[in-house]
Amino acid sequence: MTTPKRPKTTTPAKTARVPAAKRSVKPQAAKPVPEEPVLAADALAKALELSRKSHSIELKLTVPTSGHRATIKALKLDPVEAQPRQAFFFDTPNLDLFKAGVVVRARRIQGGDADTVVKLRPVDPDTIDPDLRRSASFKIELDMMPSGFVCSASFKGVCTGKEVLDMTAGEVPLSSLFSKGQRAFYEAHAPAGISMDSLTTMGPVFLLKSRHQPKDHDRRITTEMWLYPDGSRILEISTKCLPAEAFQAAAEFKGYLARCGISISGVQEPKTGTALAYFKAHPDE
Repeated sequence: MTTPKRPKTTTPAKTARVPAAKRSVKPQAAKPVPEEPVLAADALAKALELSRKSHSIELKLTVPTSGHRATIKALKLDPVEAQPRQAFFFDTPNLDLFKAGVVVRARRIQGGDADTVVKLRPVDPDTIDPDLRRSASFKIELDMMPSGFVCSASFKGVCTGKEVLDMTAGEVPLSSLFSKGQRAFYEAHAPAGISMDSLTTMGPVFLLKSRHQPKDHDRRITTEMWLYPDGSRILEISTKCLPAEAFQAAAEFKGYLARCGISISGVQEPKTGTALAYFKAHPDE
């Protein structure tokens, strides 16, 4: 009996191994790194000029909503210790004051206190009466954000929380909350024909304000969380300094934020502008 022959098997050819260094690797798109905003030379020169004419400098940063939780944790903030406040704004239904650079606000503060302000923003400090500049109730301040700056003039006053509530309930006129000097300042800068008592109440916006002194930073840090009626919120971190300290304070503030892992490249959101835009769109709230 003949034994059948086994079929020949073909050994597959060995594939040559390509050294790792010579392998073709598909390039991956690099993740974009947000660029830090840098002021142009002419803008920086203008900011320096305005700082010399200001009483103080406020360095500000708003944090994107996605970073709120991490920021609160990094700053070691205790929300229980924050001071609750209510901010009421007053303008025409079409925001004619805001368009003219005028802001009128009253603010209730925990404990029964309250304050008021008539603010111009932006303002040229050279146009302000020198006598007014010397008033303890008046302040010219340069607000500096990562992407820009604005100079403002604020005429402040005090009242009680009850007086604010009486006014918003329609029991007393708006002008009763403001001093004679504040009313004169308003009349000098508000659009013609818009009296203070004709303004519409917009608000309130509820906010939490906290001041603390970090162990690794020489200046006090202020944090404000503004809570809007639609559930949106703005978290702002700020610190203040004298005009002569502006550049040093800015560098130190930037370093402090970096140590806390807080980026300064996010879109900056204005607290007051956001509030007024909301209440213009929702006049019944």
